[in-house]
Amino acid sequence: MKTEKFRIRPDRKVRLKDHDPSDTLGWKNKDAAEEKLAKDVERLAELQEILYAQDRWSLLLMFQAMDAAGKDGAIKHVMSGVNPQGCQVASFKAPSAEDLDHDFLWRCQKHLPERGRIGIFNRSWYEEMLVVRVHPNILEKQQVPTELVTDKIWKQRAESITDFEKHLSRNGTKVIKFFLNVSRDEQKKRFLDRIDKPEKNWKMSPSDATERGHWDEYQDAYEDVLSWTSTERAPWYVIPADNKWFSRMAVAHIVVRTLEEMDLKFPEVGKERRNALLETKKMLEAEED
Repeated sequence: MKTEKFRIRPDRKVRLKDHDPSDTLGWKNKDAAEEKLAKDVERLAELQEILYAQDRWSLLLMFQAMDAAGKDGAIKHVMSGVNPQGCQVASFKAPSAEDLDHDFLWRCQKHLPERGRIGIFNRSWYEEMLVVRVHPNILEKQQVPTELVTDKIWKQRAESITDFEKHLSRNGTKVIKFFLNVSRDEQKKRFLDRIDKPEKNWKMSPSDATERGHWDEYQDAYEDVLSWTSTERAPWYVIPADNKWFSRMAVAHIVVRTLEEMDLKFPEVGKERRNALLETKKMLEAEED
């Protein structure tokens, strides 16, 4: 599966109009895609067990998207087979007063995965280059010294993020970032579906439609995020999201491939401990039933 097509190479200027939200890499059979997803979910569970046992590396998956692009569903389906003991999910909404009294990375740092675990960020520190940029009034509440708020602030935040992600990589946390790229027309269909079906009403609020009015501004902001912060150590993938069955399959494939490239292995025990285990085996076998 040629998902490398979706990877953003470092220092490449991104134009989202060049990325088709309905692309399926030629896959047309939804049932076949779901079968592929199921196999990757099973493989992911195997790799996660080794990651947890080895207790050396951690994996951080970040999901960003416009509303209704399918972040929650992708996380739910892709991680459905993973042992909850080795996985954690953090969802970032509006910052608290305590968050605002710290630098913009702080509230996300608290939720970074421990060694041996997979961490999932549903939204992330990239909100500070997206929603805050589209709504400058939010920046005013962040108590940043006035002289530091210049027209360079978004580029500077990008530099801070890439520096920190490099730090994570150097210390054993592998970072992968997914932008689920939904089209404006498909978003409208999903919004209407959420309104028409009572069981989905909880997913929709009037503010979602209001944010839709800033579509072009968000697209510009995302293009800068993708252009400035995709690195070899922490790449961005622009995943076509108009077909949920495809986006879930693509994400699962990339996560599995990344874990396999980490060359994970179950820890080997030393000779002394192995001998002790063999003695324990003899003792257990000698027990009377």
